[in-house]
Amino acid sequence: MGNSALKAHLETAQKTGVFQLTGKGLTEFPEDLQKLTSNLRTIDLSNNKIELLPPVIGKFSILKSLALNNNKLTALPEELCKLKKLETLHLNGNHLRQLPAAFGQLSALKTLSLSGNQLQTVPSQLCGLRHLDVVDLSKNKIQNVPDTVGELQAIELNLNQNQISQISVQISHCPRLKVLRLEENCLELSMLPESILSDSQISLLAVEGNLFEIKKLRELEGYDKYMERFTATKKKFA
Repeated sequence: MGNSALKAHLETAQKTGVFQLTGKGLTEFPEDLQKLTSNLRTIDLSNNKIELLPPVIGKFSILKSLALNNNKLTALPEELCKLKKLETLHLNGNHLRQLPAAFGQLSALKTLSLSGNQLQTVPSQLCGLRHLDVVDLSKNKIQNVPDTVGELQAIELNLNQNQISQISVQISHCPRLKVLRLEENCLELSMLPESILSDSQISLLAVEGNLFEIKKLRELEGYDKYMERFTATKKKFA
């Protein structure tokens, strides 16, 4: 991509607050974006070959949405955590193994997509985020869901296509969790905490493709209570 094309993109971005450059084979974060740290509300650099997100990312003070799906990121800089206005972060299809320690400082974050990375656990940093609505951790290498998950504020948690064989009973204490997706994991029925059914806010539990037959779920204590929530929610959206 020539300089003139990039220049045109930058001029448009300065006016609109949106910089979108996807599928161009970029190997690095465009240096010229530094001139727009106070202009940009949206950056989308998905479907490129970017390996590093530079520390300058922390200077985009009004950034609301950042998308870097399908790049080659192996880590994120701590500076990313300075983005106090960031509401949407899409990092699907990278090689991330963990999140920065200060990730819990992204206080405005509502939507986080990390599908198709190398995460091995549900990051505890997510529990500090008070406005989270949707967390997508599908297609990672997560084997267990730890006790810290009880403090997660998300409304929807997607853990489909991991290697989960253990789930902390604390998940039923999540104050806002309505949708829990656990399809295609390694769960035995005995490893599914019954309190998810009998004593949680969860009104949609998706567990197809595990090591038990779905009809066995209906025999569990608390299934009736779960169905009451499920039906009530369905009526609301009907």
